[in-house]
Amino acid sequence: MLPSSRNRLQPRANRPFWTFSGMDYGDSRRKPHLFGKVILAAILTVLCILILKQSSGYGSSSPFPGHEDGVTHVLVTGGAGYIGSHAALRLLMDNYRVTIVDNLSRGNLGAVKVLQQQFPESGRLQFIYADLGDGKAVKKIFSENAFDAVMHFAAVAYVGESTLDPLRYYHNITSNTLVVLEAMAAYGVKTLIYSSTCATYGEPDKMPIKEDTPQAPINPYGKAKKMAEDIILDYSKKSDMAVMILRYFNVIGSDPEGRLGEAPRPELREHGRISGACFDAALGIIPHLKVAGTDYQTEDGTCVRDYIDVTDLVDAHVKALAKATPGNVGIYNVGTGKGRSVKEFVEACKKATGVNIDVKYLARRPGDYAEVYSDPLKIRRELNWTAQYTDLQESLTIAWNWQKLHPNGYGSRVMAMDA
Repeated sequence: MLPSSRNRLQPRANRPFWTFSGMDYGDSRRKPHLFGKVILAAILTVLCILILKQSSGYGSSSPFPGHEDGVTHVLVTGGAGYIGSHAALRLLMDNYRVTIVDNLSRGNLGAVKVLQQQFPESGRLQFIYADLGDGKAVKKIFSENAFDAVMHFAAVAYVGESTLDPLRYYHNITSNTLVVLEAMAAYGVKTLIYSSTCATYGEPDKMPIKEDTPQAPINPYGKAKKMAEDIILDYSKKSDMAVMILRYFNVIGSDPEGRLGEAPRPELREHGRISGACFDAALGIIPHLKVAGTDYQTEDGTCVRDYIDVTDLVDAHVKALAKATPGNVGIYNVGTGKGRSVKEFVEACKKATGVNIDVKYLARRPGDYAEVYSDPLKIRRELNWTAQYTDLQESLTIAWNWQKLHPNGYGSRVMAMDA
């Protein structure tokens, strides 16, 4: 177990952080023309190189290359993404030292900017632009930073997309996890909190899903995650690594204080979470919400899922980190234990947004399963974790409030009107 004293960060003199003054980069909901994309990509590449030089811990004054008594330094891979950024926020609030590594293929530089603005003090947060598929770059990061633990979120994560581009999923999820694990082994980082998924179970015969439910994934996303789990478990048998594998269900919501939200790239809307599609329909960005599949063997014919609020999810990660012990492996389902149908979800979204969203029903989507929800007994018993944000409409309302203020994702912000 990590000593409790290590998560207290001592005050330090302030040092400047890269705050991207006057520039907002993030996912735009407006599709730019090709020339604009090229220019934006060039600017972003140059900017990220500067960020790397600014925040990678060069120079003797940086606290990141060395271990420090009373400070736990956590590497958050994919920390610019939806779940990873919320996890980084929680870790920073709990006085951990955080390094985010992200290639921004799915993440948002705007989310990193928000975190840096919230925690500008020296020794709190650094961002490194890198691709986990680049083994040399990953080893360089580990050689220049003293990590105590890794929270590995970085992954492409859309079921539908995985059926269309399976090789990308096996490379991005399975191969990249191997690269991270090899670097951890080489540089003596002994604690891994792995972001996995209920998709590794496939479509079990019995509900709810327990941790010992047989894993039989039916899509490349779930298969790639299970392969990554297998690699981690095989390595852990011959090491003293502390491993926590969290298999979570359908993530919704956003930071209750409105600092962070979900801003997927426009081209990925077809594959994204249903909450994002609901909000796009409510905002008029798309003409209607598409619901795939109405002939499943469920009460109303639509898929049943266990919707877990992102705030509860990151709480589970922090509790897992605190309970991680050398030589031991913990595997936990992270869900509410209650299944909700897609039709129920849509009705809750209509109430949360106040918009009578037009719904278009389609045929089933390849790789989907009818019903999946968790048995959260083990995580409640062993980690003292229970979902707190279980009101579906409340979670969607919180997320909707962020969406209204950020109609172009992190690229813009609408000023709220005084009541």
